[in-house]
Amino acid sequence: MPASKKIGIITDPDFALKHEPPYPKPIFVAYEHPNRVKTIIDFLNSLQFFEDPRIQTFSPKNINESIIRLAHSDYHLKTIKNMAQRGGGTLGEEVFIVSDTFELAKKAIGGTIAALEAVLEGKVNQSFALVRPPGHHAIRERASGLCIFNNIATAINYLRERKNYDKKIAIIDIDDHFGDGLCQYFYEDPSVLYFSVHEYDFVNGDVGYIDELGEDAGEGYNINFPIPYDCTDAHFSEFYEVMEAVLREFSPDLIIVATGFDMYFDDPVGNECLSSLAYHGFAKEILKISEEVCEGKVAFVLEGGYSLIGLPLCVYAVLKGLLEEDFSQNFVENIHFKRANSSIIQKTKKNLVGLLKKYWKCFK
Repeated sequence: MPASKKIGIITDPDFALKHEPPYPKPIFVAYEHPNRVKTIIDFLNSLQFFEDPRIQTFSPKNINESIIRLAHSDYHLKTIKNMAQRGGGTLGEEVFIVSDTFELAKKAIGGTIAALEAVLEGKVNQSFALVRPPGHHAIRERASGLCIFNNIATAINYLRERKNYDKKIAIIDIDDHFGDGLCQYFYEDPSVLYFSVHEYDFVNGDVGYIDELGEDAGEGYNINFPIPYDCTDAHFSEFYEVMEAVLREFSPDLIIVATGFDMYFDDPVGNECLSSLAYHGFAKEILKISEEVCEGKVAFVLEGGYSLIGLPLCVYAVLKGLLEEDFSQNFVENIHFKRANSSIIQKTKKNLVGLLKKYWKCFK
């Protein structure tokens, strides 16, 4: 690891304070709570993590409404803003609005942009945007699945339209739930590779299957690797071979990781059995391949993850992986996991590679 290694963390106190759900648990939307970020920051502070000179902190970029319109309709923007001004309510599928939702969702976009710019401008080697609410389910006209605005899509469109950034970008989405919103933005765009590993057959509108490969010029650049329930750390790593082969051939200038932690075994809304070690291993793997293809330029952006035990551990595991340091599994995680059927994963991998041969030389 170079002596000049720098990791950027982008966050703001408001992410640990605002957009608090008006409902108690176990109502689903109640899990998207300020405590998600608060527990992460508190845990990192308890380890004196921010005192490490390799860790640089950044505030979200201040943005105006015109930037939101780069990825969302004026109707959607005004709906969120007006509902917040009226005190809130319920909107779309599993989305709540309260009085401070609009401003915090705008700040989440600003945090995501700041994470991308910190890496591209050479301020840090890698970055992690600890923002909320999440974004990868939101589409141009609608909020969905706890997501108000699509943070990553808006940030990419900002780079394209405001910074004239025309290089290739790869998105690796590891949230437990398929990023049905995020993939739509780039489904016809060959300059953005979208690769998602997600829970198979989750109630998600029957999308996220291996034959959804993109359309028109973007055909072949949307890759889905669904995995069955109860996957452990060993199962999770099965997609690495496919991901790395595609990344080498695609050769992006920037990798963005849509970082959900809801595959963690204790997560209340996911059905997988990962430990924090899986995320440590993934971070090391992404770091390795990024150093091959894009000089290590990777930005992680927080998406899902709702276990207040697992979130701090998993974020810390990712950061330790980026720092190329060992990470010790928490004793709570040393339990007997129910194991998924590995033959299903192997069959998915084989069938996916069979489809990808048409588009990628590395599989021929």
